[in-house]
Amino acid sequence: MIQQQSIERRSQPQPTQATVRFAKILVATDFSETSDRALEHALSLARTYSSRIFLTHVVPVDLMMAPELAAASVDEMRQAARAEMDRIEGSGRFYAIPHEVFIEEGSLWPNLERLINKLGIDLVVVGTHGKGAVQKVLIGSSAEEIFRHAKVPVLTVGPRVEREPLYGVELKNILFATEFGAGAERQAAYAFALAQEHLSRITLLHVEERDDDAEEIVRDLKRLVPSGTDLHCLPLFRIEKGDPVNEILRLANETRADLIVLGAKSRKSLAGNVPHTKAYRIVCGASCPVLTIKS
Repeated sequence: MIQQQSIERRSQPQPTQATVRFAKILVATDFSETSDRALEHALSLARTYSSRIFLTHVVPVDLMMAPELAAASVDEMRQAARAEMDRIEGSGRFYAIPHEVFIEEGSLWPNLERLINKLGIDLVVVGTHGKGAVQKVLIGSSAEEIFRHAKVPVLTVGPRVEREPLYGVELKNILFATEFGAGAERQAAYAFALAQEHLSRITLLHVEERDDDAEEIVRDLKRLVPSGTDLHCLPLFRIEKGDPVNEILRLANETRADLIVLGAKSRKSLAGNVPHTKAYRIVCGASCPVLTIKS
C-alpha cells in the first residue's frame, strides 16, 4: 500500500522561527577510516553553521587487567592517540575551523556524556563500521550506545555512505521516518527546520507492518508539520507496508535522500548490545548520513 500526498499550502503562511543550532559539534573518533569519513561530514557542517568542533577519542581502560599491565597499555594507547590527533591536526583539514581535541580514558559513553554536558554540545557526529552481528557487539555498538543515550541529536555516518560531503552542507532531499509516539514532534521540528534552512524537499514516511487506516495515518503525519512552516517545496506524505528497515532504506534511495531523520528509543541497559535493532540496521544500510533524535 502506497499513499503519497502533499499538504495544502496554508493561506498567508507565517514563516516559523525554528532554526537549527549546531554551534558546538563533538566528533567521536577511533581513528579508523569510518571515523575519518564522519569527521569530513562534521567539517562540512562546521563550515555551514560556523561551528566549533571538539574531536574526542576515549582510550579504553580494562579494569580486569593487572594494574602494572593496564598502566603500560593505557600509556601506549594514549601516546598512539596523541600521535593520531597530531596527524589529523597537521593535515590542514581544520583550516579556518575552530576546534579542540580531547583524549579521555575509561568507558566511552560516560566520558562523552560528561563532555556533552560540560561543553554544551549541540550535535554529536560518529561513524560506525557496520560489521556483522558478533562484531557489532565488539566494534559497531559504540555508535548505537551514543545515539541511544544522547540527549542531543546524533549524526551517524555508516559504512555505505560513499558520497563525499561538499565543502558546505547541501540537503536537497530529507526523509523523515516516524513511528509517531513520544518525541515525534521534536524530531519533526528538527527535520522541518533543516528543510527550511536548506530549501530541501522533505518526505514524511510511516511504515506499517499491517493494514491500517491510511487516511488517519496521513492526518497524523500532517499534524507533525510545525505550525507556520513555509517550505521551498511542499512536503510529501508516504505510507508503506512491510519491514520498516527495508522500506526506509528503499525510499531513501528512491528519493535520493541526503539525510534520514529518525527517532531513537532510549535503552537504559544493553544499549548497543542488542544485535539487529531497527535503528542500527538503518544506520548501517543507509547511503546517506542518519540524524537520530532520542525519543
